[in-house]
Amino acid sequence: MLLAGLAVVGVRLLAHRYDRTVNREQLLAPDARQARTELDTGLNYLVVGSDRRPGAQGSDQRSDTILIVHVPPGLRQAYLISVPRDLLVAIPPDGAGYGGGQDKINAAYEHGGGGEGGTRLLSATLTRLTGIRFDGAVLVDFAGFRQVIDLLGGIRMCVDTEVRSIHTGAHFPVGCQQMDGAKALDYARQRYDLPNGDYDRQRHQQQMLRAMLDRAAQAHLRSDPVQLDRVLRAVGGSLTVDTNGVPLDDLVFALRSLPADALHGVQLPSYPQTIDGISYVVLDQGGGGLFDAVRTDRLPDWSQANPRWVNRL
Repeated sequence: MLLAGLAVVGVRLLAHRYDRTVNREQLLAPDARQARTELDTGLNYLVVGSDRRPGAQGSDQRSDTILIVHVPPGLRQAYLISVPRDLLVAIPPDGAGYGGGQDKINAAYEHGGGGEGGTRLLSATLTRLTGIRFDGAVLVDFAGFRQVIDLLGGIRMCVDTEVRSIHTGAHFPVGCQQMDGAKALDYARQRYDLPNGDYDRQRHQQQMLRAMLDRAAQAHLRSDPVQLDRVLRAVGGSLTVDTNGVPLDDLVFALRSLPADALHGVQLPSYPQTIDGISYVVLDQGGGGLFDAVRTDRLPDWSQANPRWVNRL
């Protein structure tokens, strides 16, 4: 009992200590925000990944990764729902100059000016599309994630289709291999010359997040306080968060028992379509019941009934 109590205190102290290293902003639009977040119920979070480049202005920024993370009641599982960045949606006005219109969903981040404003407009767009209100949001700088992967000693990724990077020219042969941060993120960004295009890219990004959690568990960070300090600082420095008023240490404590093997990857029921010479992804009618399953905490049942849209991680 004493050891268990000390472990609980340790988790809270670590979360409290690094709370101040995380940037805090209002990332959710008012209409996209859950009125009140209760940690003993199902939770929905918006995760936006942006590979910010030096000198990039708001008009140059697009969200490279968009995830809806659903944690069912009990907090023992998590579903990573990838939103295709070419998904055709209706983007609402942002009240700051953009008048709204039909566009690819990752353009919402650009029209909102990138950063916090872009994430707010993206959250409003997703809530209009899905009816889901969020319990929080995270804006991730992938440059920081590269550092985290390197501090963990790299991660193990399994390549199922040979591909060459259009960004660096790196070759990724078929098979499981150890990757450093730059290589893992490069691989997870590829979509050309893959049989399922952007759907494969979404799956690889989900696999990368799973591999990071697996590696963190293998590294026994709690027994190496110096390494743990470095990793937590790198994580904190790469995140901007909106916890909807929930203290960060309470949130970390509530999710402390979520194992890496409880992550499930989900893709939006959708299909590619060319409209007026432009490639889009078009949502199946009603999202194939996915959004309703998220809103009513029935995603585990939906996943079993729709294995086509579930990724093995």
